Amino acid sequence: MDEQADFVIVGAGSAGCVLANRLTENVNNRVFLLEAGPMDRDPLIHIPIGIGKMHVERSHDWGYDSEPEPFTDDRIIEAMRGKVVGGSSSINVMAYVRGHRGDYDRWAQKGATGWGYEDVLPYFCKNESWEGPSDSEYRGEDGELTVVRSPERDPLLDAWVESAKAAGYPYVEDYNAGQQEGFSRTQFTIRNGKRCSAATAFLKPILSRPNLELKTEALAGRVLFEGKKAVGVEYVQGGATRRVRANREVIVAGGVFNSPHLLMLSGIGQADHLREHGIDVLLDLPGVGRNLQDHVSVMISYDRQTPGSFVRTMRYDRLALAILQAHFFGTGPATVVPAPLFAHLKSRPELAVPDIQFIIRSVPGVLYPWCPGYKSPFRDGFGIRPVLLHPESRGHLELRSSDPRETMKVFQNFFSDESDMATLREGVRMARRATVQSPMDPYRGDEIDPGVAVDEDNEIDAWIRETMITAHHPTCTCPMGVGDTAVLDSEMRVRGTEALRVVDASAMPDLPSGNTNAPVLMMAEKGSDMILGRRSVA
Repeated sequence: MDEQADFVIVGAGSAGCVLANRLTENVNNRVFLLEAGPMDRDPLIHIPIGIGKMHVERSHDWGYDSEPEPFTDDRIIEAMRGKVVGGSSSINVMAYVRGHRGDYDRWAQKGATGWGYEDVLPYFCKNESWEGPSDSEYRGEDGELTVVRSPERDPLLDAWVESAKAAGYPYVEDYNAGQQEGFSRTQFTIRNGKRCSAATAFLKPILSRPNLELKTEALAGRVLFEGKKAVGVEYVQGGATRRVRANREVIVAGGVFNSPHLLMLSGIGQADHLREHGIDVLLDLPGVGRNLQDHVSVMISYDRQTPGSFVRTMRYDRLALAILQAHFFGTGPATVVPAPLFAHLKSRPELAVPDIQFIIRSVPGVLYPWCPGYKSPFRDGFGIRPVLLHPESRGHLELRSSDPRETMKVFQNFFSDESDMATLREGVRMARRATVQSPMDPYRGDEIDPGVAVDEDNEIDAWIRETMITAHHPTCTCPMGVGDTAVLDSEMRVRGTEALRVVDASAMPDLPSGNTNAPVLMMAEKGSDMILGRRSVA
């Protein structure tokens, strides 16, 4: 071994940053943190409006796309994942959504003992600093992660809330407190006008700890074993292959695609598939890389009759000034994410948890900088994005080869279960109902996409297949639980091994009712207590 530590963590994403922080609180614990991407020095990461350019250019991204999807006209669906310190928390839309309390009780019922809502709520609160009204039962005030409500003041938003109420949908002040169902102001991980990523909140403040070593641009190739005990990790940095020994545990936190990839490269997975690629089988664990689930969405777009401010902001000179203002002072329009309303709703009243989310944009889907005399401004508008929260369809991952540099094949298998199409179709109808009520009349122009002529079930279904995208919430490829498909026990330990855990979104038993970054941070918080043998904070 070239190096050694007590704990080796693979991945400095959302989970890895929390784990590094908590495991190094005790100076006697030495932690070695590996990250395949670079440090998060790009200013666009930290300025909230920078997500648009990063997403278009796929900056700081692993470059994952699905294989041709048979139920979406054989389209290849983009599947961004962050390849940078902070992981996807450095490139996401910064929305903070914990999910519904029923999600976690369902996890516990599926065999993830100790992950019920009452078990996980203290961990959500522990790492949070909520800038909204104090609520000691549900919200944290002293944690590292700053969470704020959207400050956007566009009058369109109040009209939309009233329109939703007229359609029969409730409004809730805080969807992360006692009641999730309804329309609400979006909550973001933003601090002083800058992105509050996992790196900003948990990792960078502790980089000076002498018991922490961070290696960036270091690609993990395999976990090293003595028998069935994980004892280290082999990685490549700067063209050199090195090995680091883990005296206590190896913790895989590479994310939903990369964590099962590393397990497979290390001989853990479906035995026949590993042998096809010349990998010696350490453990036949067929659930690795299976059970892939993601949120599916479409965008309904409208012309705007009463002009908004965003078109003016995107004029080249004004945009440049806004970015400078955000960078140096943390103020101004570039610090605001133009998705100020969320909704979590049930397509059928008998459901236990919401199955539809609305992401509501106060700006059109097509945005770009413009300049008078050279490039015309884009068409002003707004949109509502129905998201399918609990798909029945399941995808899987496959190796391309035994080379760690080759990313996994992603088979999302969207809409392989016909009920998913029916539910998302109903989500489209619900979104329209919430938007066409009279309070929106001063703002709502023509429906541009799909257009009011697209109204029959088969027409909506065809439009969904043609335009759907992922909401970038892939999960469940190394799930906790019981049964043949479970990869981890309820303490995130890889079944059949010693001293090896997976702590990230791949460990989820199934999808929560909302965005996944907040649950991942909670899982890492709780996971660190499990690793250290500490009692729950409850």
